[in-house]
Amino acid sequence: MRTEQDLATMPAVEMLAGFADGTLSPVEVHDAVQSVIEAREGVLNAFWARDPDASRKAALASEARWAAGEPLGLIDGVPVTLKENVARRGVPMPSGNAGTEPVVPEADAPITARVVESGGVILGSTVMPDWGMLSSGVSSRHGITRSPWNPGWTTGGSSSGAGAAAAGGYGPLHVGTDIGGSIRLPGTWLGLATLKPSYGRIPLDAPYLGRAAGPMTRTVADAALFMRVLSRPDPRDWTSLPPQDIDWSALDGEMRGLRVGVHLDAGCGESCDAEILAAVNRAAAVFEAAGAIVEPVGRFMTQELLDDLDLFLRVRSWNDFRALEPEARLRVHPHIIRWCQGGADVPGTRVLQCYQQIMGIQARTVAATLPYDLVLSPVAPVAAFAAEQPMPFPGDEKTMAHIGFTAPYNMSGQPAATVNCGFTADRRPIGVQIAGRRFDDLGVLRAAAWYERNRPAEAVPHWPDDADGALTEEKTTSTTPEGEKP
Repeated sequence: MRTEQDLATMPAVEMLAGFADGTLSPVEVHDAVQSVIEAREGVLNAFWARDPDASRKAALASEARWAAGEPLGLIDGVPVTLKENVARRGVPMPSGNAGTEPVVPEADAPITARVVESGGVILGSTVMPDWGMLSSGVSSRHGITRSPWNPGWTTGGSSSGAGAAAAGGYGPLHVGTDIGGSIRLPGTWLGLATLKPSYGRIPLDAPYLGRAAGPMTRTVADAALFMRVLSRPDPRDWTSLPPQDIDWSALDGEMRGLRVGVHLDAGCGESCDAEILAAVNRAAAVFEAAGAIVEPVGRFMTQELLDDLDLFLRVRSWNDFRALEPEARLRVHPHIIRWCQGGADVPGTRVLQCYQQIMGIQARTVAATLPYDLVLSPVAPVAAFAAEQPMPFPGDEKTMAHIGFTAPYNMSGQPAATVNCGFTADRRPIGVQIAGRRFDDLGVLRAAAWYERNRPAEAVPHWPDDADGALTEEKTTSTTPEGEKP
């Protein structure tokens, strides 16, 4: 007999098979997920807006459609969460920031529309840190979001709530967004299967240089299933790719003969911990044993390029910060205040220089990776750090010292996935990043699925089941949010 935990953590592909043959009910699944949320949310703090009554009504409607043999779409009845910066009509969007007056959207974002059209049961909107510019679960509005593996560890960010929900058993399908690593960093620190797709692959309502949205799941097959929904076209995104008939379910394939680069030195930021490098090398060895042609990839980033990307992003956030009323500015997280002040009154000529440097990152990334079908690398140079810590490395000058492996693929628009490839000595997850050529999202997912099937047993996540009650106890650390949730 399946337990509530079994139902809540069931992969979406298995869930849908149960709905189709009548052995499983969308309402049964929904209620099991809600039980897990009720037990864990007081510690994990993954949600900004949540309406269990509305989501149960959606599950009831799905159950009726399945009973009639008329499912609405590919994920009818499957529980889904959306990051709070993905617009849902009528749901306030504070962007994790206590200083802002939340925008209340009048229409669903393309992502939300595709999920609803496909029958997904939206559980709610997940939290993020201030303006999405912290790589942790620390937010001036929401407090601290914590890892299901250990509440003392970070989730990573900025898709912190989505990551906590995925790892914590809040159903199988979760949407994050990523402008420098915000999907993949929670991916590595929480043991998830994620994809930052090609730029423009998933239509957005607010496109921006390097910005992408993508799936955060426990299995690659679920990520591929979700891409079938999220990648459908929407004319509102004027930067999106032309519609393409991609068979996202075609995940079978071999690695023999593929050229696989291994990139272990980002050329900027902090150097990698030995345990991280060892885990990525072990993953590369699995590819090589299967007949892939594995070669080292040299540095292609520099500290100057990373610093100029950092300055460009500081100027962007400074413009948002200076638009706030003086009293509201005081409510922004102190780390963000200090960081964005570095972008105050930067001359336009300097900003243009930074933009040109970003074009340089694009060119270097594409050129360095073009000889390879795939490039394996660390996701971040360190494993999960303390939950209360805003960023991996102390010191404002090291704000972007951890994104040397992830940000280049945002700037180049290339797809990049994460899959868990090991653990540190104290059992913190380690992910390998698998990047591909421009627009080869399917090739990246196929390689991720192949590695997921062939990785050694010690690299397979055994998800925390809360046997010791760690996720159902009251937090002892004060994490009181400064704003109230709707």
